[in-house]
Amino acid sequence: MVQNRILLEVELANAREIYRNLSVPVLVEKVIQRKEGVLSEAGAVVVETGCCTGRSPGDKFIVHAPGSETERIWWGKINRPFEAEKFDRLLGRVLAYLQGREVFTQDVYCGAHPGYRLPVRIVSELAWQSLFARNLFLNVPPEDLPGFTPQFTVLAAPGFQAVPERDGTASNVFILLDFSRRLVLIGGTHYAGEIKKSVFSLMNYLLPDRDVLPMHCSANIGIEGDTALFFGLSGTGKTTLSSDPGRRLIGDDEHGWGEDGVFNFEGGCYAKTIRLKAELEPMIWDATHRFGAVLENVVMDPVTREIDFEDGRITENTRGAYPLRFIPNHVPEGRGGHPDHIFFLVADAFGVMPPLACLNPQQAMYHFLSGYTSKLAGTEKGLGLEPQPTFSTCFGAPFLPLHPGVYAEMLGRRISHDGAEVWLVNTGWTGGRYGLGERIRLPHTRALIQAVLDGALRGCPMRIDRVFGFQVPLACPAVPDELLEPRKTWRDPLEYDQEAGKLAGRFVENFKAFEEGIDKSVRDAGPIK
Repeated sequence: MVQNRILLEVELANAREIYRNLSVPVLVEKVIQRKEGVLSEAGAVVVETGCCTGRSPGDKFIVHAPGSETERIWWGKINRPFEAEKFDRLLGRVLAYLQGREVFTQDVYCGAHPGYRLPVRIVSELAWQSLFARNLFLNVPPEDLPGFTPQFTVLAAPGFQAVPERDGTASNVFILLDFSRRLVLIGGTHYAGEIKKSVFSLMNYLLPDRDVLPMHCSANIGIEGDTALFFGLSGTGKTTLSSDPGRRLIGDDEHGWGEDGVFNFEGGCYAKTIRLKAELEPMIWDATHRFGAVLENVVMDPVTREIDFEDGRITENTRGAYPLRFIPNHVPEGRGGHPDHIFFLVADAFGVMPPLACLNPQQAMYHFLSGYTSKLAGTEKGLGLEPQPTFSTCFGAPFLPLHPGVYAEMLGRRISHDGAEVWLVNTGWTGGRYGLGERIRLPHTRALIQAVLDGALRGCPMRIDRVFGFQVPLACPAVPDELLEPRKTWRDPLEYDQEAGKLAGRFVENFKAFEEGIDKSVRDAGPIK
């Protein structure tokens, strides 16, 4: 592994210049000098990522070497093998492409817990991606840089286009993870989210062996020291709902849960900014209007340099990347205790799910394995304007190298041991499916979550949902009673019943992939047949 890293360093030595661990002001200067982006009126770096304005899951592969540790991989539609020989040839072509070019490196940590953190070197041909890495990951103290030794390297060459017929890729874009050589190779895409999620995939591969559950969730802490987790895919509200002025933010997207509590993987936030409003999300608004933040694909007035977060002409997946220190009430150490409350966030495009439901442990396992939500426009290449219903096991299937049962068993064990309450929260539609109903208002969602966190729902009368069997509160402060029962928000209740039946059928069909080896009590915790 060390030899491979040294060989890569030798090859990169042929670059025209290697800029190592540049500071934020210097990186911003480089971005402007190299015309990679421009500054907003507030001082944020504004860039466009071209044709790729979201992730490219169809272009991600894991390098497979027979007889190696990759035999543990859950091979299938998500984790597809890539021949080691083809990887070596493509790596050679990328390194040749970088000869004579400027290269930027950032040495960072992934993981706020010193016992589990992963040293990573991020290498890119773009200064703004180096700034992105400095914002999103944990910076290495200057005094520790001379002895820093990366365990993995991420090499991003956005300007290099693969040739599928020659390189064996699915398109000109590629995201290749080589666990044996401890190298991630990215090309053909300027979307910086690929860097972030590749490192998350590494943690998902490494940490279960150390009895740490890697999680696609945000986390915060209340004034009484209670920790809450928010699971969910992009666009379901993880960043928004965890950025609460009344609670301290641990992190907004990726965490580990070990024997001594929860810890953040990252040192920054990668917030979705489409239709961001200062009055609804003041902390995120302020963070995206500061020097050093990186804004991807937002529309800006060319004269005044004012940002228009309402404009989605480039993509609905506009993003803001900023360090956690931009959030005034963040937890500097990036750690918290065992969670008291766990929220599964789903953006239900069918308008069937209630805005809040309480899950028993078996239902929690069922819905964790199901990972239901709707993919929102722009978050991945190829998505149209309408949300698409999807099941992403463990709320992060694209980033799980191991079988889902590994992560589900760990979550179930943690919930049972630490007694966390689990709730399902629908941040999607009510009164009808997408296009007919309306999105559940953010203030109502916040009120529901606050009622859980402050104990206002303890002893509250509950009804059993006729389709899914979980408990739904009949009333909640600051929330209309009729909103809590979706069937009453539809003009035609019979249409609701039909839509609910269809969604229940999708759950049942999807869960067949996990039935083998799953306890019967969990299998029976799904929709009522």
